[in-house]
Amino acid sequence: MTSRAVILARGLGTRMRQAAPGATLDPAQEAAAAEGMKAFIPIGRPFLDYVISALADAGLTRICLVIGPEHGVVARYYQDLALTRVTVDIAIQAEPKGTADAVLAAESWTAGEPFLALNADNYYPVSALRALAALSLPGLIAFDREGLLADGQIPPERILRFALLDLDGSRLRRIAEKPDEIDAARFERSPWVSMNCWRFDERVFDACRAVPLSPRDEYELPLTVQLAIDEGRFPLEAVFSHDGVLDLSGRTDIAAVAQRLSHVTPRL
Repeated sequence: MTSRAVILARGLGTRMRQAAPGATLDPAQEAAAAEGMKAFIPIGRPFLDYVISALADAGLTRICLVIGPEHGVVARYYQDLALTRVTVDIAIQAEPKGTADAVLAAESWTAGEPFLALNADNYYPVSALRALAALSLPGLIAFDREGLLADGQIPPERILRFALLDLDGSRLRRIAEKPDEIDAARFERSPWVSMNCWRFDERVFDACRAVPLSPRDEYELPLTVQLAIDEGRFPLEAVFSHDGVLDLSGRTDIAAVAQRLSHVTPRL
């Protein structure tokens, strides 16, 4: 079981910066949202504290935050915080070139050991994180769309945009942002989606260097994973989750996420 986790917190937060009629934010939340700092939205504590606490609950105690050079406030916060359950190190992604490039920023930190890579703006189920960390090979969490819908925090139209998974048992065959471009019927039968929570080993770094730019002009992890499968670089095993995920994408999410976390006390 790995104890390392790389949290990808370099994103520009474009959706979080956008005004949202009806969203009520306090001054501190408004300031963080205006900067696009999704992971640092204060919900009593910065949202990232809850993410790290869930990782610690799952046995992942060595944390690397991938941030931008402009995010000094995040680095200083964790350098000054008294930590008893985890260690938090910082890796800098010089430019926002995508999630695959962000993983490369943490290459030296991983020291050749397996690690989880996950979004900074999602609060994942502890049971799923623990199962993913316990895999003996690369993998991902496959989330059940009905489970995400039943939880109710993520709007259905957003779930419909999540990458769909084509699985052979628990082995990943394809991942598609736009399944109609590959095999619509096959993907429509799949209830499983990705929310970008992965387990990798050192083989992923060469794949990250080899992946071409996406149509969005970024180096993206889903395309990296598909490249690895197509070229036989490494297989990926899915662990399955029927639980909900808290998704802090935009300003309208803040109140609902805060309500869901109101009973949680982060322990770092």
